[in-house]
Amino acid sequence: MAASAVTTATTDSSSTQRKQQQNGKLDTTTSTSSSASAGAGDQNDALEKDFFWTYTEEPHRTRRMAIIKAHPEVTKLCGPEPLTKWVVLGVVSLQFLLAHLLRDTSFFSWKFWLTAYVFGATCNQNLFLAIHEISHNLAFRSPTANRLFAIVANLPIGVPYSASFRPYHLTHHKSLGVDGLDTDLPTAFEALFLDSILGKAFFCTFQIFFYALRPMAIYRVPFTWVHWLNLSVQLAFDYAIVFLLPDSLFTANSLLYFIFSSFLAGSLHPTAGHFIAEHYVYEKITPEARNPDNKIPVPETFSYYGPLNWVTYNVGLHNEHHDFPAIPWTRLPKLYEIASEFYEGLPQHRSWTHVLWQFIFDEEIGMRCRVKRKVGGRVVGGGSVSAKQQQQQQHQAKEAGWGDDEIEA
Repeated sequence: MAASAVTTATTDSSSTQRKQQQNGKLDTTTSTSSSASAGAGDQNDALEKDFFWTYTEEPHRTRRMAIIKAHPEVTKLCGPEPLTKWVVLGVVSLQFLLAHLLRDTSFFSWKFWLTAYVFGATCNQNLFLAIHEISHNLAFRSPTANRLFAIVANLPIGVPYSASFRPYHLTHHKSLGVDGLDTDLPTAFEALFLDSILGKAFFCTFQIFFYALRPMAIYRVPFTWVHWLNLSVQLAFDYAIVFLLPDSLFTANSLLYFIFSSFLAGSLHPTAGHFIAEHYVYEKITPEARNPDNKIPVPETFSYYGPLNWVTYNVGLHNEHHDFPAIPWTRLPKLYEIASEFYEGLPQHRSWTHVLWQFIFDEEIGMRCRVKRKVGGRVVGGGSVSAKQQQQQQHQAKEAGWGDDEIEA
């Protein structure tokens, strides 16, 4: 019995040890699994709170080459549009007329605000986008003629802008989404402090200031004779409006109308929706696509085919514009018609007003909803970027095998 008791005790002891070992293994496995899950959760949380980083090439060059291969006739759509200069002169004249009519109207009157919002902001947004069109040399064949005419289009805007816009905008095309080069991207500071309903409302209300000041905070372009001329002509024009021309023509109120119209054009105005609609990601992106290691393309350019294109030089056809920057506004619908199989399936917006509303109030959409790249692209206009950025650009161009003719296509 004693032997039996010892045997039983030994068996029970061994059984207990085995159970303890098994439980220990289960605890270790559970702990490891929990740690892995927590790590994956932390990684997903970090990705959710960041921009959409990608290692993929921007989509427009690839699609451009595919469209040219499938429809070589689209290259005949490239070149200046003679109608542009007449539209610009008409809008500039309309703004001069309205500034004249409001010369004695109080800034605080409803008539001043209503005219500035309905007509002034729409006209100046039109002139913003005329300068955008002219920056691609699409008003005249001569580059110099385009630079000079952009200064004319700049007059009712009230502040010198056209000369600086061009190099930054062309760099945006050559370096779409490239961190430190594409000045259309929100900075980390903006993403941190403005990614809330109130922050996004503030951004939408004052976005004209962000687009005006952000580029200089990222890198600066050289000050050329065009910049000096743009600055001199605009300041001389503003001075003449206030001090030289008789009050029967213009007053300080007239200049205030020009500048206030420009502010409203880049604020909570239907046509200002295009600033956000063009490249903010409104699609639901899966966790797999958020991980840049998976190299899943995220849609980064959105088009709009609604009626506001009539007063904005068809800038809503933004995929088409980025695919073929040398095609003017009047021929972008023809590009869509010819290559419709390339565009019909792409994400698009139905309303720029809804874009603004959704941007402010939708928690899924915010300042970080932009695609970013670490390398690629190049600066247009000789901006002062770092040597490291220049090496990255050269490496990316070499890896991609781009030729000058393709880059300038």
